Amino acid sequence: MSSSPTLIFMVIFFLESLAAMLQNGFMVTVLGREWVRRRTLPAGDMIVASLAASRFCLHGVAILNNLLIFFGFHFIRDYYNTLWHFVNTLTLWLTAWLAVFYCVKVAVFSHPVFFWLKWRISRLVPRLLLGSLVLVGLTVISSAIVTGILKQMIASKSSQGNSTWAERVQAFYRSFHPFDVMLMWSVPFLLFLVSMLLLVFSLCRHLGLMRNYRQDPCDPSTRVHTMALKSLVFFLVFYTSYFLSLVVVAIEITNFQSHWYWAWEVVTYASICLHSSMLVLRSPKLRKVLMTRLWKALDKG
Repeated sequence: MSSSPTLIFMVIFFLESLAAMLQNGFMVTVLGREWVRRRTLPAGDMIVASLAASRFCLHGVAILNNLLIFFGFHFIRDYYNTLWHFVNTLTLWLTAWLAVFYCVKVAVFSHPVFFWLKWRISRLVPRLLLGSLVLVGLTVISSAIVTGILKQMIASKSSQGNSTWAERVQAFYRSFHPFDVMLMWSVPFLLFLVSMLLLVFSLCRHLGLMRNYRQDPCDPSTRVHTMALKSLVFFLVFYTSYFLSLVVVAIEITNFQSHWYWAWEVVTYASICLHSSMLVLRSPKLRKVLMTRLWKALDKG
């Protein structure tokens, strides 16, 4: 039987994941319907729709994977781990492209490369999304094939009695696999981190110029930049904690038998759940649809 803290964290995790799936499903429905109706979508909304779809799948796979492990179906864990790695890596890339898009559109720098990106970024978005999908797919498939070959070699050598060689191969696999996974995650995270830091630096410099001109702190432009800066710092801290939690899981510090596993799952997925809420609330289009549906539901009630 599970202890009370384990049950509490399990319930929080499932409620958190279901709430995130509802939020991301709402974004996919609204933006996807507009995409189909108009046969086009702004570049930023295109990234948000793709990111919401990947996060919806990520939370769904996480719920299913944890349920299978909890009820003892460990023999199919590797298949769902491969699927989870694919969706999670794709989510990291899409989050990085969203940060790059906002950085290029909002930040102000005088470098010629930055001007070229500002002019071309909207046209590059479909290619970036498709390229990320292909790159992540090829990387995860190749990693899964290597993992399968190594496991078959370990099993065949163990059955033949050559346990020493099998132990060496297994030790190599355990040391190689975490670094391979961390490399797949680190590249998009560094891209995200650089973009967010450049955007924060640009907004801080803009606020400094406003203060030098003695602009009123209650001015709408100043308030908008201050709120944007606070939300960026908030998301930067939470998404960094999400990446660090993934690193901790990759090097297998946590143990599933411990009740702290479920607490760690709650912390791990909290940041992307909160960011999905921020995307809904900060988008005028999504917020308008949400408020309209809420008012209709209240009227019917």
